[in-house]
Amino acid sequence: MRDVLPEITRWWTAGLRFGLATVVSTFSSAPRPPGAAMAVRGDEVVGSVSGGCVEGAVFELAAEIDGPVLQRYGVTDDDAFAVGLTCGGIIDILVEPVSAETFPELGDIARSVDEHEPVAVATIVSGPGPLGARRVIWPGRSSGTLGLDRLDEAVDDDARGMLAQGVTGIRRYGPEGERRLDDLAVFVHSFAPPPRMLVFGAIDFAAAVARLGKFLGYHVTVCDARPVFATPKRFPEADEVVVKWPHDYLASVRVDERTVICVLTHDPKFDVPLLEVALRTGAGYVGAMGSRRTHDDRLARLREAGLSPDELARLRSPIGLDLGARTPEETAVSIAAELIQLRWGGSGRPLSRTSGRIHHEGVEEGT
Repeated sequence: MRDVLPEITRWWTAGLRFGLATVVSTFSSAPRPPGAAMAVRGDEVVGSVSGGCVEGAVFELAAEIDGPVLQRYGVTDDDAFAVGLTCGGIIDILVEPVSAETFPELGDIARSVDEHEPVAVATIVSGPGPLGARRVIWPGRSSGTLGLDRLDEAVDDDARGMLAQGVTGIRRYGPEGERRLDDLAVFVHSFAPPPRMLVFGAIDFAAAVARLGKFLGYHVTVCDARPVFATPKRFPEADEVVVKWPHDYLASVRVDERTVICVLTHDPKFDVPLLEVALRTGAGYVGAMGSRRTHDDRLARLREAGLSPDELARLRSPIGLDLGARTPEETAVSIAAELIQLRWGGSGRPLSRTSGRIHHEGVEEGT
């Protein structure tokens, strides 16, 4: 829903009513992850739930919706020509009418997302509870109810844990919130702040990496100690440009398992102190640019600095996948490809030379 949030908030603020369709679960090769959304108001449509496979059917349902409906789309053995996914997957979509009356917290959610404040929306999508009942959860407060205090409390705890990990998905409970049962399904849509990409080295390659990072949804910071190079004008796509010694800056910011660190300076006086810090953080990805000779020299210096074999094994250098990249833009694509591969568990091989499922379950669920 993040992609359609600005437009539907505008409709909501204007007092308009519209239909909102949200992917809540997927099976096999579904093209869009849980949380993907499409909104319909009259002949106006924003967003997508399937990349085109079932948009027409969802549009018709959302345009006429009077109350929440959970609809499954996918080819079945009984009717191979039914409305479904050409990839053979199955998706469950919650379609519901939205207005200021039915979804009073939407404005608060939009403000939280805009201000990078974590917020989750928990909605009953099947079971004995009221379909479409909704509760909004922040780290320190909640709003709305799923019908019972015990269920609210259980969902609050789980949703806050999912928010901390940036995870979106289904959680199952008993009718009164019992975790040992699965009568009732609650879809928890996490709006965690975007993951961070820290790009070190104010060079042309950094500008290309910043563009790709922003395109992939990262909050991008470019950092360099040289003020003549580290300027917003040279890096317009970056969310922020910092003039500071890289290792000092990295030591001063919060890093978590979703953080990506790209060291593009390939200058020992910058990157060795920086990598000493980076490889001891909890960052999910630490990559460094340079030739194989540069990499070998860098490893030797880092060993002398006292880094352990396990810490050194975290370093991805030379950075990126082997695509034969030469230009800054091509190199940025190779780095982005490696990030995507690591996130979703892909092989990095041409799809034409693989078999089985195209879409992997991945290391983490979509957000």
